[in-house]
Amino acid sequence: MKNYMKKFVLVVMVVLGAGTLNSCKKYLERSPLADILPTDPYKNFVNFQGFTEELYNCLPLLSLNQAHNCWNLGEDEFWEVGETRLMSYQVDQGNYPAWNSTYYNMFGTDGRGASNADNASKGQLWGLSWYGIRKANLGLANLDKLTDATTEEKNLIAGQLYFFRAFYHHCIMEIWGGVPYIDQVYPPDQVIKLPRLSYQACADKVGADMQKAADLLPVDWDATTVGKVTLGNNNTRINKIMALAYMGKNYLWAGSPLMNRSSTGSSAYNAAYCKKGADALAQALQIIESTGRYELAPFSQYREIFNTWNTGGKVPGLKEAILLENLAGVTGRFRWNQVNDYRPLVIHSTGIKVYPTANYVDYYGMANGLPIADPEKADPESGYDPSYPWRNRDPRFYNDIMIDGEKCVQNGGAVGNNEYRQYASLFTGGLFRTANDNKKVWTGYLNSKIVAKLMNEFDGYRENNVFCLSLMRLSDVYLLYAEATATGYGTPQSIATGYTLSAVDAINKVRQRAGVAPVAAKFLGNTTDFLSEVRRERAVELAFEGHRFTDLRRWLLLTERPYTFKKAVEFDRGLPNAQVYADPRNAKVNNFRETVLLERPLVQRHYWFPFQQSDINMYAEFKQNPGW
Repeated sequence: MKNYMKKFVLVVMVVLGAGTLNSCKKYLERSPLADILPTDPYKNFVNFQGFTEELYNCLPLLSLNQAHNCWNLGEDEFWEVGETRLMSYQVDQGNYPAWNSTYYNMFGTDGRGASNADNASKGQLWGLSWYGIRKANLGLANLDKLTDATTEEKNLIAGQLYFFRAFYHHCIMEIWGGVPYIDQVYPPDQVIKLPRLSYQACADKVGADMQKAADLLPVDWDATTVGKVTLGNNNTRINKIMALAYMGKNYLWAGSPLMNRSSTGSSAYNAAYCKKGADALAQALQIIESTGRYELAPFSQYREIFNTWNTGGKVPGLKEAILLENLAGVTGRFRWNQVNDYRPLVIHSTGIKVYPTANYVDYYGMANGLPIADPEKADPESGYDPSYPWRNRDPRFYNDIMIDGEKCVQNGGAVGNNEYRQYASLFTGGLFRTANDNKKVWTGYLNSKIVAKLMNEFDGYRENNVFCLSLMRLSDVYLLYAEATATGYGTPQSIATGYTLSAVDAINKVRQRAGVAPVAAKFLGNTTDFLSEVRRERAVELAFEGHRFTDLRRWLLLTERPYTFKKAVEFDRGLPNAQVYADPRNAKVNNFRETVLLERPLVQRHYWFPFQQSDINMYAEFKQNPGW
């Protein structure tokens, strides 16, 4: 992308600089911009691609725009008590109107950040999405001016523009619901009175644009003539697979209970939309598997999907990442200061602290594939035992979650040989659970998916780490396919057109990578039972990646117990400390129980964010969301 942008800037600089050789009088009489023709940005591929690059700069940035950010707004995380600058706090209180005023927030209205590479300007989902839509429309309106270009070059430009127009509408719809679908350039002085479309009517238009993009774009830019110019640096460019996968996601969203209810009044899945989603996702997966363009990372490299350390600034994702979040400042942004937020003050003396909730950790079931029915009760079928609550769990549990007794600091001398600082003292009354009041470990668990297990002030893991979320990765596509196929075609054993895997096969493929047993037979008798495992698998595989809030909303579960609870775990150690430290996973505990830290007061209006009052006041046809 940089090569195209540099060439585009050079063209503009040459045009602007030509007049400096003339007399000062001529310079004053004539604007430097007079030599730039209206067709110049679009006349050839290099210039038009330079114009298009700004659309990549509008991509959402979830993980860090200011010094801290909160992108997990479901029941998955608990932030320190008393910190009101976070959007997660506002959601917990049901104060959705704060989406445009809260400091640590990613939904803002400012679209000016499209032209720079400063990550602090990227927490503007509303503003940058609308900017991107206008930019895409402007490009599409000027495609006829791209005369000095091959057919391949014209297709690449058009395909990107159609993708981004659809994608940025999808970003808005996901949070605010149906909006007017803007597919042309309107003069800034024209009074526009376009009514809001239903969610499904919007989704139809998104799907049509994604199909156009898929028809025009290649699977891999490296295989194109144009791509040879930037060979090896084309991985993040929009391609056919991205367009098909997002088309499938778009149709599954349109068929989900919330979106179907807002469009038709029915709270069930809409099978027709889900079937369309399944077919698009199947097509994407068929291409992926036949070409090897993307691959599930081996579990030994699972951490590198999300973060890298001491790799010279290597961006995470491997071949599993399909579309990454905005890369502005990616090599240094996480260090200042999000990296400080995941460990208590006794080993990490700065940061706004956040910890996984106990209720969310419960979704990580057993290695045999079975869920935990009740964390406080033994279950002979699954083998779960609250006296040994961390034994034989899903391997992703041990990757993502730190438990009592795990080593947090490599060298005890760095913490004065205090065992309760060197090892996670997460039992009731432990140092991690009691020290420093509001910043203590409220929930009884630490996050080790976002940061290294040895994240602290002493072992060097704060430095030289790069964290980047995938807006879409391959395991997500398999899980989307499983849900869309089961709800669209009717059974867990159903297979979408043109593909080989059934809905349950797709989930099992993701589980197999992690070393988890397949979905148990008792969940395969009907779609309702199967969907309980689909939901749990999404919770585990995509944990802390920003998906949960939207998933709970579209499933109409956000306002339902137990999904309104945020809980902590309480227990006493049942073994001497040395034995706990030697084998934390098999440590015995006593009095294992969960307590409610917070119940979120969410009601029906909280399924959608409200629009700003200034937007509602523009014209009567632009309606506010229900309840606001």
